[in-house]
Amino acid sequence: MNRLSFPVLALLLFAVSPLSGADVQIPVIKDGEAQIIKELEDSDYWIRHDLWVETEFDLDGDGKPDRMHVAVTRPTQTDTQSLKLPVIYNSSPYFAGTTGDDETYFWDARQELGDEPPQRSAAPAIEREGTRPIISKRHVKDWLPRGFVVVHSSAPGTGLSQGCPTIGDDPEALAPKAVIDWLCGRGKGFTEPFGGEPVEAYWSSGKVGMTGTSYNGTIPLAAATTGVEGLEVIIPVAPNTSYYHYYRSNGLVRHPGGYLGEDIDILYDFIHSGGNEETQAYCDCHVRDETMKPNQDRATGDYNDFWSSRDYLNRVDGVKAAVLMAHAFNDWNVVPEHSIRIYEALKKNGVEAQLFMHQGGHGGPPPISMMNRWFTHYLYGEDNGVENDSKSWIFREGDERTNPTAYPDYPHPWAKDVLFYPVAGAPERGGLQMEPAQEASAETLVDNFSFSGEALAQAEYTEHRLIYATPKLSEPVHLSGTPRVKLRIACDRPAANLSVWLVSLPWNTSKHSKITDNIITRGWADPQNIESIRESKPLVPGQFYDIEFDLQPDDQVIAKGQQIGLMIFSSDRDYTLHPTPGTKLTVDLQQSQLSLPVVGGIMSFEAED
Repeated sequence: MNRLSFPVLALLLFAVSPLSGADVQIPVIKDGEAQIIKELEDSDYWIRHDLWVETEFDLDGDGKPDRMHVAVTRPTQTDTQSLKLPVIYNSSPYFAGTTGDDETYFWDARQELGDEPPQRSAAPAIEREGTRPIISKRHVKDWLPRGFVVVHSSAPGTGLSQGCPTIGDDPEALAPKAVIDWLCGRGKGFTEPFGGEPVEAYWSSGKVGMTGTSYNGTIPLAAATTGVEGLEVIIPVAPNTSYYHYYRSNGLVRHPGGYLGEDIDILYDFIHSGGNEETQAYCDCHVRDETMKPNQDRATGDYNDFWSSRDYLNRVDGVKAAVLMAHAFNDWNVVPEHSIRIYEALKKNGVEAQLFMHQGGHGGPPPISMMNRWFTHYLYGEDNGVENDSKSWIFREGDERTNPTAYPDYPHPWAKDVLFYPVAGAPERGGLQMEPAQEASAETLVDNFSFSGEALAQAEYTEHRLIYATPKLSEPVHLSGTPRVKLRIACDRPAANLSVWLVSLPWNTSKHSKITDNIITRGWADPQNIESIRESKPLVPGQFYDIEFDLQPDDQVIAKGQQIGLMIFSSDRDYTLHPTPGTKLTVDLQQSQLSLPVVGGIMSFEAED
């Protein structure tokens, strides 16, 4: 029985192909980059067609290997001149449409810590976008005129691809692997989702590069972890490299910025656009309800095997392709640790890797010239020296996006950890100094999710946070790396949220200011997971515990005249669960500290006022 609902079309293989195409030189390479070829800018001379590539898995339970819907856009010359060209490949679960901005089915963040959450509402149906054969037009105008074939595919369980969404599990790596195998002559392609005539990628050189942003950037990394032959280079932009790190933080239930109440089962519903009613019901039952909901654990936020299987750091040893990671230090949707942790692992494994980072928010690819050098080198074999370029490229504050600053590596090799110790000052502002306080002191805050982090950081007087600041900086201070806090805390209840921000003070309140002007970085943790990320242990009220954890990585220059502030509070209104206000956290200041990665180390602070 046909499980895939789609219009019956007379032509399942659609192509636009003129009778003849001008003979042109492909590629044209100058200064190490593939140049735009005028003849290839005319879309009338592109060939477009779609097909289905067979995978090695059967997610929808019909007893047949699932097939992925694939769309190809290539120059006419691949036929008229029998050219074999390299491929830029982009895969996504979003191409066919999503549930959109309707967040009424998200989990309610108003939940007591440790309690099972109340049931959520059912997700609205997805109205599928787009029609065959064009899955997407992204990347075509950038790369086809430069002499590349551009291929798109819909992820499992989305659009006209068969199967179910599994959100980060094996099939999301095996699906693009199957497409790459087909592009390299090893896989099976067909004109139809069931049966059909074989389709070969005779126009492919067997060299494939992948890129994409966010989920579309996760998939290239997933494919690369399989070690599939022919995938030569990937450029993931803001990739989600671990779904635990996306939805949890050090044992704490934490939501991605802008999506309070989202969790992995919500994302499943958000993208599940494929199949008919029967296959959708099968996937909902076996994947979402029997696998995701019981294992995502919104009560404790603990790590488990379910989350481990969706962490690409555990699979990074399989990566052979060269990797240009791209991310933003102020991305609070997919936080920057997602790329930094993979970059560091790739370096240890000897994989050719570089890092492009900027100061903006979610998304933002490297300059196209940089991407071009990578694709031209690894897909066309041009000896342009890209592998010898600087390892780290950072778009500095106030600079043009196309002109990132080159550094030997990230973190900056000159960065050294400098320790700071809090000095009492609550409910106003205390100090941060480089020597521990001589006398024991402790300060208490009262949890209340009603107040945003921004409001707490700006408040002159409040019991809902503790804040400690350095003296004003007499010179700019360059932070590069991962700040870390060590706190000795006690709580009057068995559970509490713990949130920490680093901020630049005074707060910029001008009408042109952005949140990124003042928030240096952030971090969250569950004090119940001090001993193990896999097992929560209720706190003994009144007992002090030592908790130590990383904040998000950063590379930022804090301006002269500013102060660096450490803010400690409990529930972070935009990110954590919202328990009933009133929980009290007490911090032992003498046994607490902040470690900052400072370029130049302690010498950078010696001239402070």
